[in-house]
Amino acid sequence: MAIETLTFGCRLNAYEGAVMKAEAEKAGLDNAIIINTCAVTAEAVRQAKQAVRKARRDNPQARIIVTGCAAQTEARSFGDMDEVDLVIGNADKLKSESYRPMVFGTPLNDKVQVNDIMSVRETAGHLIEGMDGRTRAFVQVQNGCDHRCTFCIIPFGRGPSRSVPMGLVVEQIRKLVANGYKEVVLTGVDITSYGPDLPGSPTLGLLTQSILKHVPDLPRLRISSIDSIEADPALYEAVADPRLMPHLHLSLQSGDDMILKRMKRRHLRDDALAVVEKLRSRRPDMVFGADIIAGFPTETDAMFENSRSFIAEANLTYIHAFPYSPRPGTPAARMPQVSKAVARQRATQLRAAGEKQFRALCDSRIGQTESVLMERSGLGRTEHFIPVRVAGAEAGDLLSVRISGLSDDGLSGDPLQAAA
Repeated sequence: MAIETLTFGCRLNAYEGAVMKAEAEKAGLDNAIIINTCAVTAEAVRQAKQAVRKARRDNPQARIIVTGCAAQTEARSFGDMDEVDLVIGNADKLKSESYRPMVFGTPLNDKVQVNDIMSVRETAGHLIEGMDGRTRAFVQVQNGCDHRCTFCIIPFGRGPSRSVPMGLVVEQIRKLVANGYKEVVLTGVDITSYGPDLPGSPTLGLLTQSILKHVPDLPRLRISSIDSIEADPALYEAVADPRLMPHLHLSLQSGDDMILKRMKRRHLRDDALAVVEKLRSRRPDMVFGADIIAGFPTETDAMFENSRSFIAEANLTYIHAFPYSPRPGTPAARMPQVSKAVARQRATQLRAAGEKQFRALCDSRIGQTESVLMERSGLGRTEHFIPVRVAGAEAGDLLSVRISGLSDDGLSGDPLQAAA
């Protein structure tokens, strides 16, 4: 057995999984499973521990290494698991030397090797050749978060905000394009906070413009989740470029002003609506997704209705709705709680509202010609991130596809020719 990585959570974790595998191989590690955890919800932590136990049952001779946000915030609980051989903190998981004790059988005073993430001030750029089994590559541009939303444990798992220099980002994307990748997604913890720690204080918008200018052979560039209140003027300019995909995901969290204040968010409902309208004025076909928490402490039926109505009002088409999960040590965990049953019911209603919007978007594309990047045999995505079934098409193909109908998860169509 070589090295296997199991990744939970965000797109940044997916990128880091590729880096960790490369660094562990560089150290000489083999016969190991690296589990990169997520700490966003209690359920994410439970799933990670379940994966640890399954990995040990299925691979009794392998070394089990746990890292990621949950390993950072709940290090001892993973270290106390008999199935775990080593726990590595987020600050060290991308360094090859962190894996060498497992290579040489070096005795450890403590199998929990987790340092103070809040002392980290830089994020190194890692040049990777690609990502296993993917035609779309994620590129880290930023890590950490300086904000303190009352529900969120992630700043304590990731540390302060820090940015990867623009030159390293451009170099990484050039390498990926040279290796055949046709789409790159910029990712991080809070990517709209990109740049103030770098010389000249560049912004996410300036980084985006630089990539589009200096990597002309990149067909498709995506931006992952953004904090709408931090969108800068250069980003509004960049969305007009056709190589920047017309799909953005908003870190919204709620559509109710009082809940947003209690979350300690830095925008109100009308602020988010204004950003959506401003972006659509520059790119009329722009589509949006959003994260929305259901059942945040003190949320009434009326407050919840403000979140649900926001989906239609802003014409959001991709909704990541999840019930509020109290994270120990956060202010929201000490607020008056909404029952779990109500939170789950509200999350279900939000997902249903999002599904209605998504189906309307799909209906509007029937008969259109779409540029589709195939992710695997027979399945690709449009520029708007809609899944498309295309019989006979192979992973990595970038095709012009005539949309003929709906499929269970999106659209279906017939290829016309390779997209320009």
